[in-house]
Amino acid sequence: MFVVLLLSLCACISQQEKTIGIVTYHSYDTELRDSAMAALQRVYGFRVVHLYDTSLPKHSFIKVKSPRYRADKLIKHLNSTKPDCIDHVLGLTAKDISTTKKDAFGKTKKPVSRYEDFGIFGLGYRPGASCIVSSYRLGIGGKRSKLIQRVQKVCVHEIGHNLGLKHCPNTACVMTSAVEKLSTVDNAQLKLCAECAAQIN
Repeated sequence: MFVVLLLSLCACISQQEKTIGIVTYHSYDTELRDSAMAALQRVYGFRVVHLYDTSLPKHSFIKVKSPRYRADKLIKHLNSTKPDCIDHVLGLTAKDISTTKKDAFGKTKKPVSRYEDFGIFGLGYRPGASCIVSSYRLGIGGKRSKLIQRVQKVCVHEIGHNLGLKHCPNTACVMTSAVEKLSTVDNAQLKLCAECAAQIN
């Protein structure tokens, strides 16, 4: 049934139309999902569709400091299951996700105990076909409206990486580096600066 639904979806998508597919995990919050989809469509002008809701793959689970899911493994899984008719896939989860943060020389940042399994908002490779965003840390110290805005910004940011965009020095641009701070996400606007937009177009 699942395969039939995906085939039906692909049949309806124009080959000329860029499409972002959303995969949600563990009955993800539909308001957050829909707001993220609307933001992606507005910023990039792509078609955005919800593919399905599923469970996080067990092989991505890790418990070093706390229960988390490895973002790199989730991206790899999203890549392997991406339908051919979808250009990019974004995974949305409310579970905590992590990665290993590296320095300029490719070594784990110090202190290793902090950065070997580091909790993050999202991860997207540049360029790439898939990315993952977690709302686990985005609700800290804010109202519901703030959480929605943060999820929207991080989703637009990670898809931006998939499209080839680097971190932007303009702190008002949605592609600015979060540098591990929610305040940076809050201060950025939900749009690309002129320079980043020009690279996409």
